[in-house]
Amino acid sequence: MRPANFDAELASRFAAVDVWAFDLDNTLYPHGSDLWPKIDDRISLYLMALTGLDGQSARALQRYYYRKDGTTLRGLMDEAVATPESFLEFVHDIDRSSLSPNPALARQLAALPGRKLIFTNGSRDHATKTAARLGIGGCFEDAFDIVAADYRPKPAESAYDAFLGKYGVDPSRAAMFEDLAQNLVVPHRRGMATVLVEPKSGQADHRQAEDRARGDRAHVDFSTDDLAQFLATLNQALAAA
Repeated sequence: MRPANFDAELASRFAAVDVWAFDLDNTLYPHGSDLWPKIDDRISLYLMALTGLDGQSARALQRYYYRKDGTTLRGLMDEAVATPESFLEFVHDIDRSSLSPNPALARQLAALPGRKLIFTNGSRDHATKTAARLGIGGCFEDAFDIVAADYRPKPAESAYDAFLGKYGVDPSRAAMFEDLAQNLVVPHRRGMATVLVEPKSGQADHRQAEDRARGDRAHVDFSTDDLAQFLATLNQALAAA
């Protein structure tokens, strides 16, 4: 049950927002989707082909890079053993047919006042294809990807600086929606409104164990397990304010 003053809190926190930034994977589509496991498997396959490791060892190396560098790609680049173009093309070459269009989300995204942008650690091609499959591609001005961030992934501060600079965003007038709580620390520090998109109770969660841990939530303004419904409530609150 939400607090009696929830709508007023929403209207107050988001009143000045005119730029809406959304992570892609496990944010614009549900956590229970099979897209992220497919990408995860493709990363392991890439490492196996690159290094000659068996599947279990490749998976361990993948986790090591992720924990140390934020993405497997960043770790490979730092060791100068892979070209980013080949990596991104390979790991995002997945079947997206399991995703269904989400007209409710499309309506609420379109109703938000201001600019809408995707901000992903993946590739722009992956973002645009996935958004198109969800039926929300037309809602977004652009997709800011790992290439645009000079291959420095969220939660690195430089990734957010590059995003804000590229689009001329005033963080005090912006909001960030993410499925990873640690990726909201810098946006909150910069003055952005922050929303954590969590899995529904009982829903499959394919993320790393450390990404599923609750931890400190002081940098999370709001959380939701239903993005379309949250945006509907937000749009109603803003309209009534």
